[in-house]
Amino acid sequence: MMQLVEAVNAELLDFAPDHITDPKKAVYRIYRDTRFSADKTPYKTHIAAIFPNREFGKQSSAGFYFHITAKRVGIAAGSYAPGPDELRLVRTWLAENYEGFRKASQKPAKLLGKLEGSSVTRTPKGFAAGHSAEDLIRMKQWLYWVELNVKLATTPRLLPELVKRFRAAAPVIEMLNAPLVKAASATSTTLS
Repeated sequence: MMQLVEAVNAELLDFAPDHITDPKKAVYRIYRDTRFSADKTPYKTHIAAIFPNREFGKQSSAGFYFHITAKRVGIAAGSYAPGPDELRLVRTWLAENYEGFRKASQKPAKLLGKLEGSSVTRTPKGFAAGHSAEDLIRMKQWLYWVELNVKLATTPRLLPELVKRFRAAAPVIEMLNAPLVKAASATSTTLS
């Protein structure tokens, strides 16, 4: 898995260099702690790797992810669990840039499925109900997810398949991270 993460990092250098991640920090291992499991099945039965924007935490920024289970290879890209501040920044950015975002977010759908994610039931405070981007503003996650046959995991085709999908989603990931990058640079300029 460490070698696969290193190979993905080498490919990310071409199209998403801010997402190159130390393999020791990228890998989520199988977790066997069964103390709190009634039937003693492992807590987590898949191995995974995440490639967030290295300027931000694993949860706060949009990034790339894949996992391998005994039954499938899962590939994801997007923003999974942004905090309240990150949500506000992304939603504000989407309210102003929704047309370009909608267009860009349709391109990866062929390889990764439709952009999805959980949403709140009402328009968040501070945003106009009926806004043209209301559906995007109500979202709490912006994710692509696709599952591939597990047989792929033992072939040399795994790396190209991961990279092809990550490359397709990279423009959308960059857009989702744009307001975070802008806020971070404004903060560092103010502190200087």
